[in-house]
Amino acid sequence: MNTSGNTILITGGNAGIGRALAEKFSAKGNQLIITGRSQDKLDETLAANPGMEGYVLDMRDADAINVFSDQIVKKHPDLNILINNAGVGRTEKLTEGSINISTAETAMITNVLGPIRLTLAVLPHLLSKTSATVINIGSGLAHVPLAAMPAYSASKAAIHSWTQSLRFQLKDSSINVIEIIPPAVHTGFLGLDEAAPHEMPLGNFIAEVMEIFADIPDSFEICVKNVLPLRNAEATGNYEQLFRAMNSIL
Repeated sequence: MNTSGNTILITGGNAGIGRALAEKFSAKGNQLIITGRSQDKLDETLAANPGMEGYVLDMRDADAINVFSDQIVKKHPDLNILINNAGVGRTEKLTEGSINISTAETAMITNVLGPIRLTLAVLPHLLSKTSATVINIGSGLAHVPLAAMPAYSASKAAIHSWTQSLRFQLKDSSINVIEIIPPAVHTGFLGLDEAAPHEMPLGNFIAEVMEIFADIPDSFEICVKNVLPLRNAEATGNYEQLFRAMNSIL
């Protein structure tokens, strides 16, 4: 993938990995369009990054996604890269007497149906380009789940599977399909200000991702070194050991 001279749409580009990617790609000479659920966070990001455009979009809302996709391809006919980054995740205690299904439903709708809906909505536009890219943000937890976050882990496993099928169906088209697979990265995703010992600093993660884009432009999976044990757990025969280690606190 050429990392400059593009028009890039990043969902959830107002915080965390999405914002960090948006800022890096903007610095490389790309036009950035970002979305987020919070107008305040969007305004903060846009104020810090002149030249970006931002739109409020709730990835749970199918009708809003359809309206937004129609509007954005008309306003930005040069759009050629979609980065499906927006996501939600919470811990769940499935053994509690009263279990709230809404946590699982929200994770699946936001993390799975949201990217699928948006991708399919803009796919005809991207197919009209001589070169285009769809990038989905996966997770190491798709490959070795964190039992405390069962719905989030399952949603990322689903998007990993869907990404593989999308890539195969588009193999003879002008669209590249890439998955970025992060390890645990400190973004405040779970509402914690301080990084946990196992979390990779956001700046380090983004720097390594951009290095991989530069050094291996044909990569279809972007895996920083920290996530390789999880990504390759099944292939290396280390799945059970890693699963037990990750979930030993439960």
